[in-house]
Amino acid sequence: MPIDKIAALRATSLFSGLEERVLVALAERAIEHTLRRGEVLFVGGEDARGLYVVVSGSVRAFRESLEGREQVIHVERAGATLAEVPVFDDGAYPSTAAAEEDSVVLFLDKRDVKRLCVEHPELALAALKLMAGRIRRAAELIETLSLHEVDQRLARLLLAEARTRGAKDAGGMTVELVLTNQQLAARIGTVREVISRALQRLQQNGLISIEGRRVAIADEEALASYAGE
Repeated sequence: MPIDKIAALRATSLFSGLEERVLVALAERAIEHTLRRGEVLFVGGEDARGLYVVVSGSVRAFRESLEGREQVIHVERAGATLAEVPVFDDGAYPSTAAAEEDSVVLFLDKRDVKRLCVEHPELALAALKLMAGRIRRAAELIETLSLHEVDQRLARLLLAEARTRGAKDAGGMTVELVLTNQQLAARIGTVREVISRALQRLQQNGLISIEGRRVAIADEEALASYAGE
């Protein structure tokens, strides 16, 4: 089933302010890519030819150490864009990107994006705002990795997952974890074995309860306080 490229572009914070005729012209030049879960979209260090719009699914950007340990920088879902920075600095992709789940993305050549920024200053301002947000989140990631213990970092991630994907009722929040322990580890800068022990400690402290991959949070404030929010 063909995707609505115009609607996908309009859903992003970067292109939402453009006129319909401009979106139509941009959509005509957008190239659709379908990714399977785990499939790599681009590799850090490669020459960047343009940016990507996430239409469906989710894509994670990450760096990998020489030992193969992965640190997730950010995860983008439908309505987000990826690889804006190298479009404007003409550098390489700063990180590797891979599909977290089956996903569809649109590719836009950086020459088209730059031309639009000259013709439509509001797009340049939107790009500045977007990259400022990236810098802010990068600073928060550095703070989290350097100032918080593994259990606190995991508590923050569980809260974020519950608030994004979970359900809330009088008994608290519940969320079905779609991330494996390996993926959880990559998100918070640790290894899989440590995640298992951290989950056990959070349970023992009465902050969460786990049944299979379903996590229940009875007291959101208590977990948030523990996480250092």
